[in-house]
Amino acid sequence: MNYGPLIFLAAFFALASSWFGLVLAPQLQIGRLEQTNTVGAAASYPLARMGMARQGLDVYRANGCAYCHSQQVRQAGTVCDVILTEAGTNQPALLKALVNLKSGLSEAEARQWLEALPKSILKSVTREDADAAMKALDVGGAKSELWVVPVGPDIARGWGLRRSVAHDFLYDYPVMPGSQRIGPDLANAGTRWPDGAWHLRHLYAPGMEIKGSLMPPYRFLFEKRRIEHAVSPDALVLPEGLAAEPGYEIVPKPEAKALAAYLVSMRANEPLFETPLTVASTPPSPATNATPGTAGTTNATPAAAGATNSTNSTPAPSGGSTNSAPTNPPAK
Repeated sequence: MNYGPLIFLAAFFALASSWFGLVLAPQLQIGRLEQTNTVGAAASYPLARMGMARQGLDVYRANGCAYCHSQQVRQAGTVCDVILTEAGTNQPALLKALVNLKSGLSEAEARQWLEALPKSILKSVTREDADAAMKALDVGGAKSELWVVPVGPDIARGWGLRRSVAHDFLYDYPVMPGSQRIGPDLANAGTRWPDGAWHLRHLYAPGMEIKGSLMPPYRFLFEKRRIEHAVSPDALVLPEGLAAEPGYEIVPKPEAKALAAYLVSMRANEPLFETPLTVASTPPSPATNATPGTAGTTNATPAAAGATNSTNSTPAPSGGSTNSAPTNPPAK
């Protein structure tokens, strides 16, 4: 009996199933999304990069920036902080709870804490310990919040507030997460360096902005030209030794401006459903097409959820929030 056709069909079915599961299904699930699930009900994330920032993505790719920089923040896990926000009406019971939770804390010190709320009661503890502390503090109408804080080496370096996920790249094509880090991760570069003029100076003379930088200068993205009537507002402010000779100025080409706008637009820090973190309450600000010299962004709208529950968060005991890393922690 000839088993050739059966073997062919079995191999075809195995390969087709693999293609469907690894390629087609993710494309159907993620490839057609227009925005993802943010914890903040008022937040839309991500927003497509427009204008110069979108052109800058092509400049970033053309100059091989992804060979030395990654766009993927790694995370080791999460810890919890317990924040006491209101003392309630039964202060003696609350003082007793505070003394029990904080070893070495005297009642007099606990009383001073209640006069300076909100106050961090526990920091970097497990979820179980945080839940137990919030239960102990739930006396006489006292209110506390549970803050979820992502931790890891990349987050400790200030490279991001949370780990990077596929949803961060919904509007970027091609996606360039990078594979090595000769330079720092850039997933959240727009938050760390929001000034486009800084990026232009860094592109022209990296060592001028970051001492000991290994990055080569990209001076072909700039041009030296004679000053005709007045100094151009785009002219770089450079120290002696880097500045052009008298009567000339260094100005960025359109490619340099676009690349700076793209770098400013990189702000992957919105709290997402699969990467929960708590952010301090801040009023929302509109997204803009970032241009060099401004702090605008084309890819994020600050969350306005604060430490309150949203449609995608899991309610925490005593009015706390579990899904929305603190940017402005309460007084310790």
